[in-house]
Amino acid sequence: MVDMHAVANAGNRWVALLLQLDAGLADPGAVWAAVFATPELLAAVAPLDCIVLLATPALLTPALLEAMPANRVLFAIAATALAEGANRGVIAALQQQGYRVLIDCAASAGLVLAPTLCAVSRDWAGWDGNADGASGAISNPVAKPAALLALFGPHLARGVASAERRAQCADAGFAWFSGAYPLHPAPLAEANDAGLHQRLLSLLALIAADADARQIETLLKQDAVLAYQLLKLVNSAAFAPASPVTSCAQAIALLGRRQLQRWLQLLLFARPRCDGLGNALLPIAALRAAQMASLCALGGGTLEAQDAAFMVGAFSLLDVLLQRPMADIVASLNLPVGLGAALSARQGRLGQWLTLVAAPTPLACALRAADITPGHWWHSQLHAYHWAIQVSRSV
Repeated sequence: MVDMHAVANAGNRWVALLLQLDAGLADPGAVWAAVFATPELLAAVAPLDCIVLLATPALLTPALLEAMPANRVLFAIAATALAEGANRGVIAALQQQGYRVLIDCAASAGLVLAPTLCAVSRDWAGWDGNADGASGAISNPVAKPAALLALFGPHLARGVASAERRAQCADAGFAWFSGAYPLHPAPLAEANDAGLHQRLLSLLALIAADADARQIETLLKQDAVLAYQLLKLVNSAAFAPASPVTSCAQAIALLGRRQLQRWLQLLLFARPRCDGLGNALLPIAALRAAQMASLCALGGGTLEAQDAAFMVGAFSLLDVLLQRPMADIVASLNLPVGLGAALSARQGRLGQWLTLVAAPTPLACALRAADITPGHWWHSQLHAYHWAIQVSRSV
């Protein structure tokens, strides 16, 4: 399987996808050839680029490069590969062909780059280095701002596990970020807004209960930010209305009941943060929701079952958004037993899928236990990333 991870910029907007294979594969070149053999991948994630993580550039044959257009594919090549002169020659040839190359190394490793190599990638997963005492500052000399800013970049920090680590990486000169940091945000002022929480929970309860559109409209009018996000959505290029939509009633009529429910579940995550940044949870919620619905569809689920799977995927991040225990949220929404058990305890078929979708890299044995073939998983991933990218660009 191919590990796929979103890469975001400093504004929390997705800019690329990081692709990685298991280190123990006997023939990684053949796997990459299979991945890029059809235009399916690049079409699904457009307009984002793909960053391909490689241990060595030696596997990049001319035939493989034919399927990897330089305007869509970047390479993050392990720094250890630079020890061999032949690899340095391959990297130089890649750059001459227009490929962008990042040199990837561990957070604790020193690195001296050739003048032609102007961007680095660093893996911060599991790194607890802290030479600056209790401050937690990134102290690696190569990661200091002056050292990185002297290069063109953009520099990628991957395996970033928390908002604190992301801030440290940004201070050190990194501009692209990948990892679980959106799931571990810094506390924000709006997290203590009881009135906001009550409005969101009331709207969630209406969505979960398949409430009348008029009830939803009434509640939307009480939340100016959410109403604005809805109007912004329906007036976007994704819907291209014949004339501007200026009211919640018009927006609800344009979307229709099924689309309205799905979009409202995601718009809850679109609220701008008090620090002015976009909410990093929005595309992740869209990704989980879309992949859950896709897995259900591929398994022969009805439209009603797909909607339930979508809801579980979207709602799975409510505990992070509201900074409240999921069990409390589930109890307040009066969800059907199956949905509530999936969200709070990962139980049942939906809970099994959610465990896979939420995992950074699901194990092959876990997919087999869920009766999901590698092909179905791959297609569900592509569908989900395609939809999440469109959502983040429309909202």
